[in-house]
Amino acid sequence: MADISRLDQNARRSRAVIHGDTIYLAGHTADDRSQDVTGQTKQVLAKIDDMLAASGSDKSKLLNITIWLADMADFAAMNAVYDAWVVQGHTPARCCGEVKLALPDIRVEIMAIAAR
Repeated sequence: MADISRLDQNARRSRAVIHGDTIYLAGHTADDRSQDVTGQTKQVLAKIDDMLAASGSDKSKLLNITIWLADMADFAAMNAVYDAWVVQGHTPARCCGEVKLALPDIRVEIMAIAAR
């Protein structure tokens, strides 16, 4: 049975859980929520890059991305950032939807699964 490692863990969550050769990232949100969805998406994707690196992986090994937007009116702006970030030819399975997020100033939250 494969070991399970947890990164940046507290009483409620781990930012990443590694099981075997699969990395499960928690939902990530922007630290500076005064920014619009473009700025928030850039921050979130940078956090995902950092967490993947800490887990021994990178965005070329993404398997799945789940994106939640506070407002689907932000879909095109978020996609402009996402499309420039994702590794072409290595795009993950993806879904995106509108949800009521935990705080009113969060515009986007992204969760990912990757291989090591």
